[in-house]
Amino acid sequence: MTQPSLALEVQDLDVRFGSTHAVRGVSFTVSDGESFGIVGESGCGKTTVLRCLAGLNTKWSGTIRLAGQVRSHHRDLAAARLAQMVFQDPYGSLHPRHTVDRVLAEVCQIHGLDDVEGRIDRVLRQVGLGPSFRFRYPHQLSGGQRQRVAIARALILQPRILLLDEPTSALDVSVQAEILNLFRRLRREFGLTLVLVTHNLAVVTNLCDRLVVMHTGRVVEALDAEVLRTGTPQEAYTRQLLAASRGYDRSTLAAAEALEMGL
Repeated sequence: MTQPSLALEVQDLDVRFGSTHAVRGVSFTVSDGESFGIVGESGCGKTTVLRCLAGLNTKWSGTIRLAGQVRSHHRDLAAARLAQMVFQDPYGSLHPRHTVDRVLAEVCQIHGLDDVEGRIDRVLRQVGLGPSFRFRYPHQLSGGQRQRVAIARALILQPRILLLDEPTSALDVSVQAEILNLFRRLRREFGLTLVLVTHNLAVVTNLCDRLVVMHTGRVVEALDAEVLRTGTPQEAYTRQLLAASRGYDRSTLAAAEALEMGL
């Protein structure tokens, strides 16, 4: 049986900020078309890992391969075309004085893309907005609409990998469910690989196939999402994390499942 190709390989990733050892020898792989989670408490290093993958943090050691290509320690356009990041805060990730049109056109100009008009129209439809939103400013959009614009900005380059940094945590529950279902549809329609950083176990079990659990900069366990759902992880820290999350709000998961079934 043919093994799936790898969209992402991380080997012995190490990051220091002065005397702080933020990421310690992290390794994992993600297959093409897979949805992969990185979970852990605040400060565990998970967002630092994601920023290294996106090229936003260049001070690291180890090896990162995107679609088989070694990522350099400087930001380059070719790597950006392979992997794009969607940030946590839709209020802070868009320039308040730029229209949606300018936000999307600017990405096309930086990367020398043609048919800018057509690309903007298509990507807005793909994220469920449409051309009527094209000349609006961020303050004229709801939080969910802003996040859809941020997703459109990532998609306009037609990347193979979307890097998602807590992409629903700043949104209301019903809007969180809509965005989760949008990611699921985009993955299905375009064969995207998703790498999701989150502290919300309901979100990771809803969207991801596999995950790693991080603690104090290290990966302490790699497991299937189903193991997390059934509450049977092997490592004591993962069980502790799961126990601490028993009171988390499951309404996001319930709302997402209801939307998926058309209820």
